Amino acid sequence: MKDFKMEAFVVFTREETTDPEELATYSSGVGPSFDGHDVTFLAAYGAMEHLEGPPVEGAVILRFPTMQAARDWYHSPAYQTIAAHRFAGSRYRAFVIEGRR
Repeated sequence: MKDFKMEAFVVFTREETTDPEELATYSSGVGPSFDGHDVTFLAAYGAMEHLEGPPVEGAVILRFPTMQAARDWYHSPAYQTIAAHRFAGSRYRAFVIEGRR
């Protein structure tokens, strides 16, 4: 059996914007939270086709080398500080899922 590297994917779906100004603050300030983290943006608010369930306003998919790396970024003070604006300005669903390459 081949040894697979277990990657992790953080998936965000924006369900509803409740305060556009708070969400704009988040969007303009989230970039530096990724500094020092090994992350690849796979998708970010591109064209979508809804296949099942209620539609979402947008989605982001991030790839990290491991589950721990994804957790380290998400729970970092830099991200949690700016994420407060996302929480104040929108309703999202977010999860991290382990994958393999």
